Amino acid sequence: MTQPTFVPITEADQVRPARHLHVPGAWTTNRPAELGIPTAPRGRSVGTPGPDAGFALRLARRFARALKLTEGEHEHDVLLGCALIAARRAALYGRGPSIYDVQVALALWGFLRDDVPVVVLTARRQAFSSVSHDYVAQRGLVEAVPEASLRLTPAEAQARFQVAPAAEPAAEPPAEPPAEPPAPV
Repeated sequence: MTQPTFVPITEADQVRPARHLHVPGAWTTNRPAELGIPTAPRGRSVGTPGPDAGFALRLARRFARALKLTEGEHEHDVLLGCALIAARRAALYGRGPSIYDVQVALALWGFLRDDVPVVVLTARRQAFSSVSHDYVAQRGLVEAVPEASLRLTPAEAQARFQVAPAAEPAAEPPAEPPAEPPAPV
Protein backbone atom coordinates (compact mmCIF):
# COMPACT_ATOMS: atom_id res chain seq x y z
CA MET A 1 0.00 0.00 0.00
CA THR A 2 1.42 3.35 -0.92
CA GLN A 3 2.01 6.14 1.53
CA PRO A 4 0.46 9.57 1.13
CA THR A 5 2.99 12.23 0.22
CA PHE A 6 2.32 14.34 3.30
CA VAL A 7 3.29 11.55 5.77
CA PRO A 8 6.94 11.81 6.73
CA ILE A 9 8.76 8.47 6.14
CA THR A 10 12.39 7.58 5.76
CA GLU A 11 13.91 6.97 2.35
CA ALA A 12 14.38 3.25 3.09
CA ASP A 13 10.65 2.91 3.67
CA GLN A 14 9.71 4.51 0.36
CA VAL A 15 7.94 2.32 -2.17
CA ARG A 16 10.45 1.22 -4.73
CA PRO A 17 9.64 1.12 -8.42
CA ALA A 18 8.81 -2.35 -9.67
CA ARG A 19 11.27 -4.19 -11.85
CA HIS A 20 9.85 -4.95 -15.22
CA LEU A 21 10.95 -8.11 -17.01
CA HIS A 22 11.48 -7.96 -20.72
CA VAL A 23 9.21 -9.88 -23.05
CA PRO A 24 11.02 -13.01 -24.21
CA GLY A 25 11.79 -13.42 -27.90
CA ALA A 26 10.78 -16.32 -30.11
CA TRP A 27 12.10 -19.72 -29.01
CA THR A 28 13.43 -22.31 -31.41
CA THR A 29 14.87 -25.79 -30.97
CA ASN A 30 18.53 -25.25 -31.67
CA ARG A 31 20.34 -27.47 -29.18
CA PRO A 32 22.31 -30.36 -30.71
CA ALA A 33 20.24 -33.23 -29.28
CA GLU A 34 16.88 -31.49 -29.67
CA LEU A 35 14.23 -33.39 -31.60
CA GLY A 36 12.55 -31.31 -34.26
CA ILE A 37 9.71 -33.75 -34.80
CA PRO A 38 7.05 -34.93 -32.32
CA THR A 39 8.10 -38.59 -32.52
CA ALA A 40 11.48 -40.15 -31.88
CA PRO A 41 13.47 -41.22 -34.96
CA ARG A 42 13.49 -44.93 -35.78
CA GLY A 43 15.97 -47.04 -37.68
CA ARG A 44 19.21 -48.96 -37.39
CA SER A 45 21.59 -47.88 -34.64
CA VAL A 46 19.22 -45.20 -33.36
CA GLY A 47 18.05 -47.16 -30.35
CA THR A 48 14.77 -46.90 -28.51
CA PRO A 49 14.87 -43.93 -26.15
CA GLY A 50 13.07 -44.39 -22.87
CA PRO A 51 13.10 -43.01 -19.35
CA ASP A 52 15.66 -44.20 -16.78
CA ALA A 53 17.16 -46.91 -19.00
CA GLY A 54 20.17 -47.25 -16.71
CA PHE A 55 18.00 -48.72 -13.97
CA ALA A 56 17.79 -51.92 -16.04
CA LEU A 57 21.45 -52.62 -15.26
CA ARG A 58 20.79 -52.39 -11.53
CA LEU A 59 17.83 -54.76 -11.91
CA ALA A 60 19.89 -57.17 -14.04
CA ARG A 61 22.52 -57.45 -11.29
CA ARG A 62 19.90 -59.09 -9.08
CA PHE A 63 20.05 -62.13 -11.36
CA ALA A 64 23.83 -62.56 -11.16
CA ARG A 65 23.60 -65.69 -8.98
CA ALA A 66 20.77 -67.26 -11.00
CA LEU A 67 22.57 -67.11 -14.36
CA LYS A 68 23.34 -70.42 -16.06
CA LEU A 69 26.53 -69.56 -17.93
CA THR A 70 28.69 -71.86 -20.01
CA GLU A 71 32.37 -71.72 -20.84
CA GLY A 72 33.24 -68.56 -22.76
CA GLU A 73 30.37 -66.47 -21.35
CA HIS A 74 31.09 -63.67 -18.91
CA GLU A 75 28.71 -62.38 -16.30
CA HIS A 76 29.33 -58.68 -16.98
CA ASP A 77 28.68 -59.11 -20.72
CA VAL A 78 25.48 -61.07 -20.12
CA LEU A 79 24.12 -58.65 -17.52
CA LEU A 80 24.84 -55.58 -19.65
CA GLY A 81 23.41 -57.16 -22.81
CA CYS A 82 20.23 -58.27 -21.07
CA ALA A 83 19.90 -54.86 -19.39
CA LEU A 84 20.05 -53.21 -22.82
CA ILE A 85 17.39 -55.58 -24.16
CA ALA A 86 15.25 -54.93 -21.06
CA ALA A 87 15.61 -51.16 -21.51
CA ARG A 88 14.44 -51.49 -25.12
CA ARG A 89 11.44 -53.57 -24.04
CA ALA A 90 10.47 -50.98 -21.44
CA ALA A 91 10.89 -48.13 -23.92
CA LEU A 92 8.52 -49.87 -26.34
CA TYR A 93 5.85 -49.46 -23.67
CA GLY A 94 6.94 -45.87 -22.92
CA ARG A 95 8.07 -46.50 -19.34
CA GLY A 96 11.17 -47.17 -17.31
CA PRO A 97 12.55 -50.72 -16.92
CA SER A 98 11.08 -53.17 -14.43
CA ILE A 99 12.18 -56.54 -13.12
CA TYR A 100 9.84 -58.22 -15.63
CA ASP A 101 11.71 -56.64 -18.56
CA VAL A 102 14.95 -58.16 -17.29
CA GLN A 103 13.27 -61.54 -16.82
CA VAL A 104 12.07 -61.50 -20.43
CA ALA A 105 15.53 -60.55 -21.71
CA LEU A 106 17.20 -63.35 -19.75
CA ALA A 107 14.53 -65.88 -20.74
CA LEU A 108 14.77 -65.04 -24.45
CA TRP A 109 18.39 -66.17 -24.51
CA GLY A 110 17.98 -69.03 -22.03
CA PHE A 111 20.23 -67.64 -19.30
CA LEU A 112 17.90 -68.96 -16.60
CA ARG A 113 17.62 -72.52 -17.97
CA ASP A 114 19.80 -75.61 -17.92
CA ASP A 115 18.35 -77.28 -21.02
CA VAL A 116 19.51 -74.86 -23.73
CA PRO A 117 20.20 -76.32 -27.20
CA VAL A 118 23.79 -76.24 -28.42
CA VAL A 119 22.81 -74.04 -31.37
CA VAL A 120 21.44 -71.40 -28.99
CA LEU A 121 24.49 -71.66 -26.73
CA THR A 122 26.80 -71.06 -29.67
CA ALA A 123 24.73 -68.14 -30.96
CA ARG A 124 24.40 -66.43 -27.59
CA ARG A 125 28.10 -66.89 -26.83
CA GLN A 126 28.87 -65.10 -30.08
CA ALA A 127 26.19 -62.42 -29.58
CA PHE A 128 27.24 -61.57 -26.01
CA SER A 129 31.00 -61.89 -26.53
CA SER A 130 32.65 -58.65 -25.31
CA VAL A 131 29.37 -56.77 -25.64
CA SER A 132 30.22 -54.66 -22.60
CA HIS A 133 33.24 -53.22 -24.42
CA ASP A 134 31.82 -52.53 -27.89
CA TYR A 135 28.99 -50.11 -28.66
CA VAL A 136 28.43 -51.51 -32.16
CA ALA A 137 28.04 -55.01 -30.69
CA GLN A 138 25.58 -53.64 -28.12
CA ARG A 139 23.41 -52.07 -30.84
CA GLY A 140 23.62 -55.26 -32.92
CA LEU A 141 22.56 -57.42 -29.99
CA VAL A 142 19.60 -55.24 -29.08
CA GLU A 143 18.43 -54.91 -32.69
CA ALA A 144 18.71 -58.68 -33.23
CA VAL A 145 15.81 -59.36 -30.87
CA PRO A 146 12.47 -59.07 -32.73
CA GLU A 147 9.89 -56.68 -31.30
CA ALA A 148 7.32 -59.48 -31.15
CA SER A 149 9.60 -61.40 -28.77
CA LEU A 150 10.01 -58.34 -26.58
CA ARG A 151 6.25 -58.00 -26.20
CA LEU A 152 5.94 -61.45 -24.57
CA THR A 153 5.24 -61.76 -20.85
CA PRO A 154 8.01 -63.29 -18.71
CA ALA A 155 6.05 -66.56 -18.44
CA GLU A 156 5.51 -66.72 -22.20
CA ALA A 157 9.17 -66.00 -22.90
CA GLN A 158 10.27 -68.74 -20.50
CA ALA A 159 7.74 -71.24 -21.91
CA ARG A 160 8.26 -70.51 -25.60
CA PHE A 161 12.00 -69.94 -25.34
CA GLN A 162 11.95 -67.30 -28.08
CA VAL A 163 15.42 -66.41 -29.25
CA ALA A 164 16.84 -63.92 -31.68
CA PRO A 165 16.87 -64.91 -35.37
CA ALA A 166 20.66 -65.31 -35.30
CA ALA A 167 20.26 -68.16 -32.81
CA GLU A 168 17.90 -70.21 -34.97
CA PRO A 169 19.37 -73.09 -36.95
CA ALA A 170 20.07 -72.55 -40.62
CA ALA A 171 17.52 -73.69 -43.16
CA GLU A 172 17.80 -77.18 -44.63
CA PRO A 173 19.77 -77.30 -47.89
CA PRO A 174 17.73 -78.18 -50.99
CA ALA A 175 17.22 -81.91 -51.61
CA GLU A 176 18.89 -81.86 -55.03
CA PRO A 177 21.20 -79.29 -56.59
CA PRO A 178 19.69 -77.08 -59.27
CA ALA A 179 20.21 -78.22 -62.85
CA GLU A 180 23.07 -76.57 -64.71
CA PRO A 181 22.19 -74.66 -67.86
CA PRO A 182 23.06 -76.43 -71.12
CA ALA A 183 26.52 -75.73 -72.52
CA PRO A 184 26.63 -73.38 -75.48
CA VAL A 185 27.13 -75.09 -78.85
